[in-house]
Amino acid sequence: MTHHFAGVLVCVPTYNESSNIESLVHRTLAAVPGASILVIDDSSPDGTGDIADALVAEHPCISVLHRPAKSGLATAYLDAFRIGLERGFTRLVEMDADGSHAPEHLPAMIQASGEPGVGLVIGSRYVAGGRTEGWPWTRKVLSRAGNSYVRLLTPLRVRDATAGYRVFTADALTSMDLQSVTSKGYSFQVEMALLVHREGLGITEVPITFRERELGTSKMSRAVILEALWRTTVWGATPRSTR
Repeated sequence: MTHHFAGVLVCVPTYNESSNIESLVHRTLAAVPGASILVIDDSSPDGTGDIADALVAEHPCISVLHRPAKSGLATAYLDAFRIGLERGFTRLVEMDADGSHAPEHLPAMIQASGEPGVGLVIGSRYVAGGRTEGWPWTRKVLSRAGNSYVRLLTPLRVRDATAGYRVFTADALTSMDLQSVTSKGYSFQVEMALLVHREGLGITEVPITFRERELGTSKMSRAVILEALWRTTVWGATPRSTR
């Protein structure tokens, strides 16, 4: 087996993803041989953590972080980044567990992260070649409007600042103050992109096809969306000298 993707840690937060996690892990290992996977499970009542533990026995490149309660996407990724940096990984991937992020896009995203000066690669729905499948028109409008709002109020010029499929370089993560991250939900993605931008590092977008989950239940809520809008407004009102 090739180890072309050694040094890559794919971070997958889970909560009640028992119907998705096994398939996702196998697809990911096939797409990026040599990579490692870290499942961050928030004590899923449906046994997702147990399934992940069983996968560890089959694949030594998989590890599981069991957290005592549902603590949110942002803290799951921050915990995963801390572990990944401690273990010496050079690329750290954000990936949803519900199958909406196709692992087959990962090779192109990881390759783009190796370009000089790039700190973040976003799997983008809104650049040429990117698209969404299975979304009602209302959600498409809301997502595009949110991204337009981010571009209007912040220095970010990416088309899909709210996307959750990402590759960070270890250099980018170590250069920023991760303890300063305050977002709890959806706005975490915007805040992390802003931190990369403030460090003077490049952000590249690679087109992906985002497919709405087929199994399980979405974690999106009105409160999560409102937090993202409120925080983006605050960041936009903050003088650039203090950003």
